Amino acid sequence: MNVLYEDNHIIVVNKDSSEIVQGDKTGDTPLSEKVQLYLKEKYNKPGNVFIGVVHRLDRPTSGVVLFAKTSKALPRLNKMFKDGDVKKHYWAIVKNRPKDMVGKLTHYLVRNSKQNKSYAYDQIKPDSKKAELEYKVIGYSDNYYLLEINLLTGRHHQIRSQLSKIGCPIKGDLKYGFARSNTDGSISLHARYLSLTHPVSKEYIEFIAPVPQSDIWDQFEFYE
Repeated sequence: MNVLYEDNHIIVVNKDSSEIVQGDKTGDTPLSEKVQLYLKEKYNKPGNVFIGVVHRLDRPTSGVVLFAKTSKALPRLNKMFKDGDVKKHYWAIVKNRPKDMVGKLTHYLVRNSKQNKSYAYDQIKPDSKKAELEYKVIGYSDNYYLLEINLLTGRHHQIRSQLSKIGCPIKGDLKYGFARSNTDGSISLHARYLSLTHPVSKEYIEFIAPVPQSDIWDQFEFYE
């Protein structure tokens, strides 16, 4: 497990694309339990170790995930995420370059729970939620482009759905229209950056998660 930061109240981890943040019907051990075990062993703690899940990443997505270590920090973090006081930047690899190098996307997402998929529309639809993000094309390779995404709202499969809607599905994301899967089952979406005011100390803190080790992520040239 790749721990990026830890103090008395929070722990920040760089999630692998194969991991789930919380338990689900697969029965696989979630990252939250792995963090609990890590803390239990590190500090030789008897009994249960407190871990609070404050946000999630889709299973095939990698990158920075923050957990609360105390019941004092958890409700404060929950409020900060709910109020949009946490900055989150993602990196995404796409085959097709967006029409504009820098842009803002606004769509209305309708979630289909049976399909575990969100559909993006240009106009308001019944039961839709407004979804907004900003993007910038920051790199290129022989075959792909690298986008940096500033998430302005937190909707189900938002980045995946919105990029697919503009004809730029994420590499490996079969569910949203990419032609081929990645060999490891991941999609090339990485939660690169997270920043917030510490829930207890009130210091401004920021975290950068290294990208997965693979030739795909290593091949990009960055625009000046």
